[in-house]
Amino acid sequence: MAAMSTPTPATFDGPVVVVGPQFCAPHVVDLTVTKKALSLTDSDFAVTDVNGNVVLKVKGVFFSLRDRCVLLDAAGNPLLTLQQKILSAHRRWQVFRGESTDSKDLLFSVKKSRLLQFKTELHVIMASNTNEEACDFKIKGSYFERSCTVYLGESNSIVAQMSRKYTVKNVLLGKDTFGVTVYPNVDYAFVASLIVILDEINKDRSGQD
Repeated sequence: MAAMSTPTPATFDGPVVVVGPQFCAPHVVDLTVTKKALSLTDSDFAVTDVNGNVVLKVKGVFFSLRDRCVLLDAAGNPLLTLQQKILSAHRRWQVFRGESTDSKDLLFSVKKSRLLQFKTELHVIMASNTNEEACDFKIKGSYFERSCTVYLGESNSIVAQMSRKYTVKNVLLGKDTFGVTVYPNVDYAFVASLIVILDEINKDRSGQD
């Protein structure tokens, strides 16, 4: 019987740099993303490396008129602001550099590929892709199984993969934990922001807002 074919790893002419080259490594980067069930003071998400060191954090912006959160580096410096676009049929999120929400600082947008979905499929559109005829990255899989893959555009080249991680401690603490494998020369801060938006979009499966 023929062996099952495995997805082709990402092959790029150059690195994928969105947030900054300091977040690109020449090797595979394995991260753990932990989502807190309740968070009022500390971060809503913590992203740790294989040694358990926090490399990125996500904090929600309270007292905001719309869903918004900020991706921070380990030192607490703001890298990206993630904000849901109001009156967007496809649950579109916009991502800006630093703490800005100014259109000139827009880096990319993420939206559902279609309004009603049984399987997760999100399109990532870079700010320079103004006609949006084709997406720059695509996220596909099953969010509820915490099994999703990030692809380069319409290709089979894999940028990153997400899978669920169970630990007794995290279950008891009401934490949701999943592992993310980021392929070489891919901006892992960019990938982390996609995981956060994926979670936000899937909070509400109706897609009505």
